[in-house]
Amino acid sequence: MTTTPTQSAQPKTRGQRFTGAAANYIDERTSISGLVKEVGRKIFPDHWSFMLGEVALYSFIVILLSGTFLTFFFEASMVEVHYEGSYAPLKGIEMSAAMASTLDISFDIRGGLLMRQIHHWAALLFVASIGLHMLRVYFTGAFRKPREINWFIGFVLFVLAMAEGFTGYSLPDDLLSGNGLRIIDGMVKGIPVIGTWISYLLFGGEFPGVDIVSRLYILHIMLLPAIIIAAIGIHMLLLVINKHTQFAGPGRTNDNVVGSPVMPGFAAKAGGFFFIVFGVITLIASTFSINPVWVYGPYDPSPVSAGTQPDWYIGFADGALRLVPPGWETEWFGFTWSFNIIAPLVILGLFIAIVAFYPFIEAWITGDKREHHIADRPRNAPTRTAIGAAGVTFYAVLWAAASSDLIATHFKLSIEGVIHSCQALLIFGPIIAYFITKRVCLGLQKKDREIALHGYEFGRIVRLPHGEYIEVHEQLDEYERWKLVSYTDYKPLMIRPNDQGRITFGQRLRASASRWFFEDRIAPVSQKEIEDSKDGHH
Repeated sequence: MTTTPTQSAQPKTRGQRFTGAAANYIDERTSISGLVKEVGRKIFPDHWSFMLGEVALYSFIVILLSGTFLTFFFEASMVEVHYEGSYAPLKGIEMSAAMASTLDISFDIRGGLLMRQIHHWAALLFVASIGLHMLRVYFTGAFRKPREINWFIGFVLFVLAMAEGFTGYSLPDDLLSGNGLRIIDGMVKGIPVIGTWISYLLFGGEFPGVDIVSRLYILHIMLLPAIIIAAIGIHMLLLVINKHTQFAGPGRTNDNVVGSPVMPGFAAKAGGFFFIVFGVITLIASTFSINPVWVYGPYDPSPVSAGTQPDWYIGFADGALRLVPPGWETEWFGFTWSFNIIAPLVILGLFIAIVAFYPFIEAWITGDKREHHIADRPRNAPTRTAIGAAGVTFYAVLWAAASSDLIATHFKLSIEGVIHSCQALLIFGPIIAYFITKRVCLGLQKKDREIALHGYEFGRIVRLPHGEYIEVHEQLDEYERWKLVSYTDYKPLMIRPNDQGRITFGQRLRASASRWFFEDRIAPVSQKEIEDSKDGHH
């Protein structure tokens, strides 16, 4: 009786032998199989909010691909030329070589305009997705130990993405980019004593400098992308080391992540998701025009008028400048001190520093040094959520103020009225948002406590033997109840004397901050209360 050899027993082809030998050669010298195995076992949670970080990564890949195409045709030079391209309204107009090459990409290079718009839309999505990802991390408390450093790296990525976007839309040397650079030049020169020297160093002389475009080009295609790639690599490495956070539920603990391993399921889904992101960006770029430089024309300070707007992520800085009251200049020690520029720089710098170092600030206030791998529901951390709402309101008001002129013209309002309203909102808006958000969180906690103990009302009315009518509550299953009661009740820190028997000012300050952070709280439902509630229903 003869047997047929199996597929695996058949001799390998020359190509298979070569591939296997090459794989062994590489693995022996790099041990890459261990890295692939370790990454392949990495578990990713299945909650939709974790996809925001993926959107940021995939949009950055789109930026790299489209940007590589554009570098073949863009000429980073401010040499004056006369445009002779196919766009008739600007033919014969004197402009920089950078502007002329941008017009050539838009009208004379096959697929150039589509690539320009893909690049710009992907950049906007990159910044937006990083911002939304950071908001998800903040409001769920995913920045706590051991992820404080990763939060800081993520914030640095956000700042670098804004810098990358600003240097990018400043390259065409059109009217819009020239206005943006002029605003930056004015802000730099507003710094006392050293402002003028910094401006000369940045621009290579008096604005617009000898060749600011080539300097921005080097930053845009070399330095900033290299730093971003390095930061993304460190961010992903720490993500693998520290593990993902996950939302509370049965079987989900600090040591047990529930989700899909990278290989093979998640990798396949991630690949498909990348092409979805790429496709959506391409669809938007082919449908909606963005940054039409031919409409603005080459940079010339004489036709500057209201209506030009920066990209949305830079708007908060422009809005801060617009909201400063007039007359904030004085002269000290022979130097002009422009507080209408210094004040926004200081306030924005303080705001950025608080966001960057918030995990360390909260850890100092709460004294919480434990590791956290379970994400919070925002309502269960009312003070943190209220602080976040106040910060978002502060940013939103500055962002809206950047379009104060358009708000005034579109809604037929006075520009002074819009500015005064934004000034009032900038002060009182975050305060109102803080208190409303905190009250809402506490109210939701009370509602959760009531539901966990007594269940949902679902409209069934029952008449008891003695004539009383009651509404029957539907009890929760274990999974739903777990989500409502699985959080820790934190209490303010106690003041204790140090080794010398003294209570220092720092200890008093920390205790006061802790009382403020935990002053209003709803204790989570205890197991005894749940059991008593079940007995009562029975």
